[in-house]
Amino acid sequence: MILVTGGAGFIGTNLVRAAVARGEEVLVVDRLGYAAQEANLEDGGARVRLVALDLAAPGDALDRLLAEARPRAVVHCAAETHVDRSIAGPEAFVASNLVGTFRLLEAVRAYWTGLPEEEGRAFRLLHVSTDEVYGSRAPEDPPNREGDPYEPTSPYAATKAGSDHLARAWQRTYGLPVLVTNCTNNYGPYQYPEKFLPLVIHQALRGRPLPVYGDGRQVRDWLYVDDHVRALLRVLEAGTVGATYHVSAGLGPTNLEVLERLCAILDRLRPRPEGPTRALVRHVTDRPAHDRRYALDSTRLRRELGWRPEESLESGLEKTVRWYLAHEDWWRRAAGEDFRRWLAARYEPEVAR
Repeated sequence: MILVTGGAGFIGTNLVRAAVARGEEVLVVDRLGYAAQEANLEDGGARVRLVALDLAAPGDALDRLLAEARPRAVVHCAAETHVDRSIAGPEAFVASNLVGTFRLLEAVRAYWTGLPEEEGRAFRLLHVSTDEVYGSRAPEDPPNREGDPYEPTSPYAATKAGSDHLARAWQRTYGLPVLVTNCTNNYGPYQYPEKFLPLVIHQALRGRPLPVYGDGRQVRDWLYVDDHVRALLRVLEAGTVGATYHVSAGLGPTNLEVLERLCAILDRLRPRPEGPTRALVRHVTDRPAHDRRYALDSTRLRRELGWRPEESLESGLEKTVRWYLAHEDWWRRAAGEDFRRWLAARYEPEVAR
């Protein structure tokens, strides 16, 4: 059995599904906040058990759960992740990303030190993080490599940077068998619709404006979520304790370029009688301190563990659009009252209605 925190969210859901497909039993610990859905895990059947638990809450519930379940590994995906929300309300990010990670590390340390010697040697804790901890890269800068200094900009990035430091400190101070991964922008099935690509799909299918921050020329390295979870499972299987691995596709399109490709796919798969989807694009006021470019060098992961992305940007975008078209019930359920309130608070009425 492996334990996955945040396993009812976007990356966690896809990781759980991939692990179950490989024959694993998975214990999911999730607070079941606004971006998580219990229904995401129904296909796992008896191989998946969900426990609703806030990692940041005081108490010994996690200690008791670890002692009962006896997982061979823990993958820590639980986090508040939306930059815009971190700007509007940073306290929740401090609680989840910093306090939650601290309490998890302490509970796992207590569990690990009580394991028999052989089980203790085999145990792993994989801490999942982001490229945003490094801050913005200039166009001429090379991609960030493992060990580069952190320069987070947003409250989200700062709290994730802090959680990375905690995880590494528990490995170095206490010997806890921790591995860390940093990934680039993920996209794919089960992503909450406030994020850029599912938001565009959601708005397009409703014939609503497609919001783009500023000039839309921010550069991101887009990684299909299935490629990411394959990397996580590979690191968990064969990664070196104490090491950090970057997970990236090695791409660098602008947000506007990705949006145009997405619109072209939508026009082919679900054409609008009113005309091309691209006509719905609206440039909106940029968010504060919006990082211009992220880029990660994943040479270590590719060379040491043999991982490669299987999806191109084109194939990943098409799979994503087809999934959302085939799961309208999912995204309509996800785009509930919380999502509508967020749109109304963040965007002008033309976009949000």
